[in-house]
Amino acid sequence: MQIHRSGSVLLTGAVAVALAVTALPAAAQAAPSATAVISEVYGGGGNSGATLTRDFVELANAGSAPFEVGGLSVQYLPGSPSADSQWQVSELSGSIAPGGRYLVAQAAGTGGTVALPTADATGTVAMAAGSGTVALVSGTAPLTCKSAADCAADTRIVDLVGYGSAVVREGGGPVPGASATASVARAASLADTDDNAADLAAGAPTPVNTKGETSGGGQEPEEPGPTEPGDVRIHDIQGTTRVSPLDGTSVTGVPGVVTGVRASGSRGFWIQDTAPDGDPRTGEGLFVYTGSTAPAVKVGDAVLVSGKVAEYYPGTGTQSLTQITAPRFTVLSSGNALPAPVVLDARSVPGRYVPSADGGTIDALPLDPSRYALDLYEALEGSRVEFADTRVTGATTAYDEIWVTVKPRENPTRRGGTLYASYEDQNTGRLKVMSLDPARPVPTANVGDVLKGRTTGVLDYASYGGYNVQATELGTVVDKKLRREVTRKQKKDELAVATYNVENLDAGDDQAKFDTLAEGVAVNLSSPDIVSLEEIQDDNGAVNDGTTGSEATLKGFTDAIVAKGGPRYAWRYIAPENNKDGGEPGGNIRNVLLFNPQRVSFTDRAGGDATTPVRAVDTWKGVELSASPGRINPASPAWADSRKPLVGEFVFRGKPVFVIGNHFASKGGDQPLHGRYQEPTRSSETKRVQQAAEVNTFVTALLKADRSAKVVALGDFNDFEFSPTMKALTKGRALKPLITTLPTSERYSYVFDGNSQTLDHILTSPGIRRPDYDVVHINAEFADQASDHDPQVVRVKVGGGFWH
Repeated sequence: MQIHRSGSVLLTGAVAVALAVTALPAAAQAAPSATAVISEVYGGGGNSGATLTRDFVELANAGSAPFEVGGLSVQYLPGSPSADSQWQVSELSGSIAPGGRYLVAQAAGTGGTVALPTADATGTVAMAAGSGTVALVSGTAPLTCKSAADCAADTRIVDLVGYGSAVVREGGGPVPGASATASVARAASLADTDDNAADLAAGAPTPVNTKGETSGGGQEPEEPGPTEPGDVRIHDIQGTTRVSPLDGTSVTGVPGVVTGVRASGSRGFWIQDTAPDGDPRTGEGLFVYTGSTAPAVKVGDAVLVSGKVAEYYPGTGTQSLTQITAPRFTVLSSGNALPAPVVLDARSVPGRYVPSADGGTIDALPLDPSRYALDLYEALEGSRVEFADTRVTGATTAYDEIWVTVKPRENPTRRGGTLYASYEDQNTGRLKVMSLDPARPVPTANVGDVLKGRTTGVLDYASYGGYNVQATELGTVVDKKLRREVTRKQKKDELAVATYNVENLDAGDDQAKFDTLAEGVAVNLSSPDIVSLEEIQDDNGAVNDGTTGSEATLKGFTDAIVAKGGPRYAWRYIAPENNKDGGEPGGNIRNVLLFNPQRVSFTDRAGGDATTPVRAVDTWKGVELSASPGRINPASPAWADSRKPLVGEFVFRGKPVFVIGNHFASKGGDQPLHGRYQEPTRSSETKRVQQAAEVNTFVTALLKADRSAKVVALGDFNDFEFSPTMKALTKGRALKPLITTLPTSERYSYVFDGNSQTLDHILTSPGIRRPDYDVVHINAEFADQASDHDPQVVRVKVGGGFWH
């Protein structure tokens, strides 16, 4: 067994020998392709020292018949994808002759002198020169896999190449040697053994298109910009639905005035028609995407734009952003007046959120901007908007973004946020704000502060948060003096039990993080008797070398609590099997129970380990655990790749108390609230409902043995008080969610996309009477936060009695 105790040795069933071995990611092993393969990948185009001006992906047909690529796509993922990384899609058309090549041009840089041959398809992806993953995919929906094993299981992938240090790859290692001057290319035989390192090698880039043409000797010729307005206006492009009726069509001489310029990231500029058609459904603004090239325009320029209309879906399940790609444009004049912005406020933004399509796509539904907030925002996509004196509902992030509400009376919380109260009651006034001027970023603000004065900008759409305002003029922040809460100290005869998600804490974190989290426990939580911790990582964090213990992490944390005036906590946990509990690969996050031995004692009972289920045992003395600490049914499929609940048996003032620390599966993979599928599918919910049923079954067994048993189940349940997860958890009235005992305006512990909501909970069994419960707001509403969760505490008198 692997029960870890502070101040004691590690107990194991055998002598453990620790070997420091770096685990390699599993290789993607899709079936080798006998037809279309990725024959060459080059991400150094336009870089310093490069000869070619653009990145490219070359495909080849190893078969004996033409290979149709219409409906397929080439997709790119960074070599070391983060949680926010998305596959970028380039759609294909046409076919590849037997033995022939097919060239997909990608983003251009500022360097290089030699153009690609005429491309067969053109994308806008700025691929990394040294490391990345490229996939040939059947279909155009973005892939979602971010590991080699997950990608190997995706049958849509026809071929895949990982180069440099790419995590996602085929075979034992990615192809080395890619750079600004070198591509990775398949051998002339086009053999595909599903081992990238064996099949491809680095060398000088040699792009070839379907005509057999190779690179020329000069810059790619640029077509001149339009000189006369064409027949198409922006409102014709935007149309009356979310998808342009001209999607995929080339347009010429579209007139507009430049209203905003984005010179970094996804570069481009917004234009707006100064002669609107009067139809509130048809937008008058549009984004012109220039890729890696900084746009040579200024706000106030009158322009004519030619290019191709495209719908860009920035993430899985999102709505699309209508734009013109591969643009050519002419500046006719400068310093022109801008169209008046549309005022967004409680009167102009509808109270209903979005139409329903019974879970299907709303793309083709006619817009109704007078009835639905998302329809209004879609109709204003790319247009100038304005609001004034808005309340901040989501604090400034590390990306210089804040959330505000243009509806100050919409579901307000006690401290100035906007409450997410139900699936049916969306907050329609929320908008994310960021600055288009790098010299004037969004100021630091906390929830409840006010963005005073006028904020003006262009309404945009992105995968994270949905509709947002790219501000060209920002209001000023009025500090409303939000303060971190301090809960009262428990009385002598009260047991205080708290939960705190400490956000991937490991021994390598900065001391400042330890100190701030420790102050939260010692001062703001007033040193509870028991603290259930979520997201304690192993001692070397995300280093994936087989380490699973957390002794150094917990010693550092408990030392910091003492330094902040708190007690010397002891701890109990069960180390997970390596990489079996989800979270960051190699991080091995787990639940931990801290306790103050001066106030409460822990009942140690051998037998608990990572794989053995804990049971409720009915004895003549009352119910007890078969092992303490123990894990709830860890072999159940409900806990696959997820944290297993940790159960501990405590004694307070001579009475047993059972504490269950939980961290349920995340919401990752759910469709966004603002997305194209309405109502959105909450696919992750299925697993949490199963997990809740496991916990409920265990608590029911405890109560069957002793109906007056004192049980506290708490932690990060990753779901709302109104969710099916909570219904499964409380089935049979085995547990009562204490969040429902608070006034509605106080029912939150987490802020996401400007919504104050509850993912963390404390629940108690009927044997606990009149609990005193508090959510202690110290993190989620603040720009400066040690964790993205607020802790909670319950104080109970461990006596008899029931709630009814």
